[in-house]
Amino acid sequence: MNPRLALLHPYPFERWRELTHGIVPNPALRPVALGIGEPQHPTPALIEEALVRALPGLSRYPATAGEPALRDAIAAWLQQRYGVQADPGTQVLPVAGSREALFAFAQTVIDPGASGGAVVVCPNPFYQIYEGAALLAGASLHYVAADPGRNFATDWASVPASTWARTQLVYVCSPGNPTGAVMSLDEWRVLFELSDRHGFVIASDECYSEIWFGDTPPLGGLQAAMALGRTDFKRLLMFTSLSKRSNVPGLRSGFVAGDAALVRAFLLYRTYHGSALGPVVQRASIAAWSDESHVQANRDLYRRKFDGVLPILQDVLEVQRPDAAFYLWARLPDSVLAGDDIAFGRHLLASYNVAVLPGRLLAREASGINPGAGRLRLALVAPPDDCLEAARRIAEAVNSLR
Repeated sequence: MNPRLALLHPYPFERWRELTHGIVPNPALRPVALGIGEPQHPTPALIEEALVRALPGLSRYPATAGEPALRDAIAAWLQQRYGVQADPGTQVLPVAGSREALFAFAQTVIDPGASGGAVVVCPNPFYQIYEGAALLAGASLHYVAADPGRNFATDWASVPASTWARTQLVYVCSPGNPTGAVMSLDEWRVLFELSDRHGFVIASDECYSEIWFGDTPPLGGLQAAMALGRTDFKRLLMFTSLSKRSNVPGLRSGFVAGDAALVRAFLLYRTYHGSALGPVVQRASIAAWSDESHVQANRDLYRRKFDGVLPILQDVLEVQRPDAAFYLWARLPDSVLAGDDIAFGRHLLASYNVAVLPGRLLAREASGINPGAGRLRLALVAPPDDCLEAARRIAEAVNSLR
């Protein structure tokens, strides 16, 4: 067996199942699930119809690089959404969802035999795939805390120069999971300067980019590179998918785009990895990337849920509307179970039949601090009435424990 498997931490939801084993939720209340970030809005009909029309394509093997028509549709979306011109033949690669690509990419770019060892830098809290990918690639991790005082911006300045010197890959997530924070152009400038100085690759996880609440859509990594004159996207790859944008998590479809040299290396890896998108999925993906009306409707529905839930929760929790994504990253008052997020999550499930995810399960202790401790991640993926009902129960739970 691969000895590195023993380095993996239990996945947050597995750990939460262990921590809630034996709890019988209050049977007088119907369950409301805000724990898992799985979109529950209906899949748009245009995608389902495209999927059905493409069924005859099941009789042939797909190319790992994807059909030209899909790469063209992705490049057209990048131009429309970000004003970014990406060559569909050399700078775009379809993938089976951002999760598998984020994992596989580390196996492509990490050299575990490098002098001094390989380091992967990632935000803290973070999407757990980053950690697993780094460990199984033979790297060690350096966790960089998100700063609540700066809208959860990642504190790159806290990373020692000796760590940057060994860093091969940096994961960023913008909009962030779980904080919903969007990286500014100034933050990107700092990260690009560090990449130029130390030579590391940047993997930009942008799967929540189409769920936003202000007047301006979130800045993307390639868009930031273009704005700073980095038109070749040197050492940068963006990752995104249709799962959140188009409510098709079961489709397992996304893409990476950026530095042509990185795309070429990743394509080589994937040729052996065997992760090509099936022709049917590719055709449905073309329909999804080519339509924005369903994305706008999806975004409007999330906005209505945040509008309804926030006034209720802000009376009892420290929580603000995020820049983007469908999470609330809420802080418990110290007067409620001493701010213990796990104890509160267990109480909420047992007495109020509401499932959330304790924040400490999404972070690691670094420098003696777990930046997720005392926080809750609430995924507003359920129908609007369920989200409102959950907010009312959470408020009642907090007030009952003060």
